[in-house]
Amino acid sequence: MSHDVVIAGGGPVGLFLACELRLAGVTVRVLEQAEDPRAALKRLPFGMRGLSAPTLEAFHRRGLLDDITRSQRAKHDTGGAPPGAHWMQQARRPAGHFAGIPFFHEAIDTSQWPYRLPGPAGTSMAVDMESLETALAARAHALGVEIRRGLAVEGFDQSGDGVSVHAGGETFHARWLVGCDGGRSTVRKAGGFAFAGTDAEFTGYCVEVELAQPDLLEPGRHYTPTGMYTFARPGTIAMVDFDGGAFHRTRSITLDHVQAVLRRISGIDVTLTALHLAATWTDRARQATAYRAGRAGRVLLAGDAAHIHSPLGGQGLNLGLGDAMNLGWKLAATLRGDAPAALLDSYERERHPVGAQVLDWSRAQVALMRPTPSTRALEAIMRDLVGTRDGATYFAERVWAVSLRYDLGGDHPLVGRSVPDFALADGTTVGERLRTGSGLLLDFDSRPSLEALASRWRGRIAYAAGGVKERLGLNALLVRPDGIVAWAADDAPRLEALAAAAERWFGQPA
Repeated sequence: MSHDVVIAGGGPVGLFLACELRLAGVTVRVLEQAEDPRAALKRLPFGMRGLSAPTLEAFHRRGLLDDITRSQRAKHDTGGAPPGAHWMQQARRPAGHFAGIPFFHEAIDTSQWPYRLPGPAGTSMAVDMESLETALAARAHALGVEIRRGLAVEGFDQSGDGVSVHAGGETFHARWLVGCDGGRSTVRKAGGFAFAGTDAEFTGYCVEVELAQPDLLEPGRHYTPTGMYTFARPGTIAMVDFDGGAFHRTRSITLDHVQAVLRRISGIDVTLTALHLAATWTDRARQATAYRAGRAGRVLLAGDAAHIHSPLGGQGLNLGLGDAMNLGWKLAATLRGDAPAALLDSYERERHPVGAQVLDWSRAQVALMRPTPSTRALEAIMRDLVGTRDGATYFAERVWAVSLRYDLGGDHPLVGRSVPDFALADGTTVGERLRTGSGLLLDFDSRPSLEALASRWRGRIAYAAGGVKERLGLNALLVRPDGIVAWAADDAPRLEALAAAAERWFGQPA
């Protein structure tokens, strides 16, 4: 049986993309290499990830935020992170960090973000990977996504009208293939995508161990003359060893090796008595130069298949989920045949610069972690800066991604940004109105002319009229299915400009 789309990779990015496509009526098959999605490393405290504002908004707009929260509460009585997470053991929990330098909520000036309104989707939330994938897989199953586990994509053949994907001795046919298969993506390699960037400076370790004397190590993050380590009792440890990435995936991770690295980096003669879980990672930072294989190509990349960097700050997951939210509705419109010209090309045009910015943000953190006297001196200056109100606000804005804006042209400062979650007069919110996956024309003054215009794109643009609690000086807005503002008016709307924006993003009217 042929599907519209085959997705290689059933992690959070692949699952979320599958949900987006099915919401738009597209048939989807997901091929995932792992037979068991409940990998042990995903249950580590270091398996926790911070979801940023765009990710939380995306989940709220699809009704997934409550599902993820319930999934996590079912796993942790606290409704949050496992108690082993080192930041859970701090009296004053940070709102985020840059290379381990924390910033705090009370120091942030939120008035700098005038188009943000309070709502269910906040600016950040910690989630463990297992709970996240459980919620996304449940939604995918409910929508009718076919998920095949234990099948690793081995290659594909592309023709003018489709793709034949080879996995586990079987061949799967689809009109499009999307590689969400991680940093070592087979789809990226088989598709001949260039993957440009910088090589590793260190090997990072995440381990779960037993220590003979746990009290020898102080909880928290510590920079030393030879590297960095983070310790959370009773035995969760992360380490950074500036060895040029020499150890990553080159040999087995043994108890003796972990103990030797920990002693060298910490400078403390600790003794490990057991090694339960261990993984390595690096700060290698690379990005596909194109997210689509040729202009007529039917192969796309998203998530770590398109960009890799160190997990410092946890922004990689958010970056990949943002790819899925941006790509899903555009690929679905292309498959339906009502997409305007170059709509699918806008996926790369919008997301590639965001990926490049995150890679540089990751590289900057690595630069601040190098075990040199000059780096430690720079760190002290950065701590002073982050401790100021302007500094904390800047770093929060970047880490939470509240300033994300696509360059869509136009003069209005809200175009290209996430739509505020307006509370409508009927008791619903804009986020709830976007759950069908269509676009939305918001008309705060209930004009028949705007309702008539929206009706020309029936099924693609919904219409919502009436007053809101806080209109932020706005009169009307056109919102894309991913929640990005495509057109905005403070004064009386110009119908010609609105119609042009509708055609640009939703194609010709019916």
